[in-house]
Amino acid sequence: MRKAFVVTSTLLLVAFALQFVFAAVGAFTKPAGEGAYALHSATGMAVIPVLTLLTILFAALAKAPGRLVGLTVLPLGLVILQALLATLANGTTDAAGGSTPFGLTIAGLHAVNGIVAVHVVVGVLRAARKLASPAPAEVAQVTVREGEPA
Repeated sequence: MRKAFVVTSTLLLVAFALQFVFAAVGAFTKPAGEGAYALHSATGMAVIPVLTLLTILFAALAKAPGRLVGLTVLPLGLVILQALLATLANGTTDAAGGSTPFGLTIAGLHAVNGIVAVHVVVGVLRAARKLASPAPAEVAQVTVREGEPA
């Protein structure tokens, strides 16, 4: 189970990294249509939550310390916050449908929250790897008596 914990943590980190790529695809798509952020939305609303739930499950099955299991749950909360921030940013437009300073500030917080989530997942992955690594073998103590060859 510990190796599965490492694998799902790795996949989760890859999915988060791809989120930044997909956000850039949406931002640079010309003309920007309804589907510009489709990959970003699908990954954030489906792939990342599923991978997070699997990571939590494998952390628990790997008998990770409670603090690590809690850290593993944190990305799920951050993903929920991401959705709320995106909804709020998109919902705060002016009468003509243009961005407002408040909406742009919330959109900026959406980006910062994504960076925080990546850092949390990096911490989870490091801890998962440490948990999965075999304990170093005890160094055998050799006693040599005087007069005996070593």
